[in-house]
Amino acid sequence: MATPRFDIIGQAIADASRTRMLCELMEGRAFTNKELASAAGVTPQTASAHLRLLQDAGLVVAEKRGRCVFHRLSGPEVAHTLEQLAAIAPMDSLYRAQRRKAGGLAEVRSCYDHLAGPLAVALADALIARGHLREEAGGFHPVAGAVWTGLGVTVPEHVGRTPFARPCMDWTERRLHIAGPMGRQILTHALEAGWLRRPVRGRGLEVTAPGHRALHDMLGLGGVLARGTTSKSCEEA
Repeated sequence: MATPRFDIIGQAIADASRTRMLCELMEGRAFTNKELASAAGVTPQTASAHLRLLQDAGLVVAEKRGRCVFHRLSGPEVAHTLEQLAAIAPMDSLYRAQRRKAGGLAEVRSCYDHLAGPLAVALADALIARGHLREEAGGFHPVAGAVWTGLGVTVPEHVGRTPFARPCMDWTERRLHIAGPMGRQILTHALEAGWLRRPVRGRGLEVTAPGHRALHDMLGLGGVLARGTTSKSCEEA
């Protein structure tokens, strides 16, 4: 019987620079070598070596777009595993330093394909408090109602093998937010409806005025403020 090679994964994440790159990629977007080098505090040449190791371990994939090569996590299962590890891992000063520099790194952000940070935790709490979502047997279970249409969520008629609303431990708040297909639908709808946007400068996401109104009217969450993620052009990166 084949034995899982945990040693390969362990070697890949057993370096502070590589874990900082992985945390950057957990946002869900693709980044260039230079952007990841900046996030990790290393030279682009050193970043290239780190990225090759992460690719060999199956954690990261590279995609060539025009003259640029972009790197991203290889899939949602990698993001989920990293998120769970982050929830139990000790924090160094990197997060606090980045949060000061970015003016509120963790307030509103995406974690791969779903919403994370204080807003995501508050959203889950509000849905539970208002009876739209039940937390039982280690999972989230949606209760039929109009709120889901407003949030852009299509609740399946039948429960499949994959949890529709998966509780996920937020790595900065150490409390649960919503992941899985429901989390993906909420984030997608929020971006398409203009409730959230990715700004040109900074990290994370911004809550727009329409987003404040919508979240306040539906769930009483209109007081959330945040600043967002850094986005650079190919030439700058």
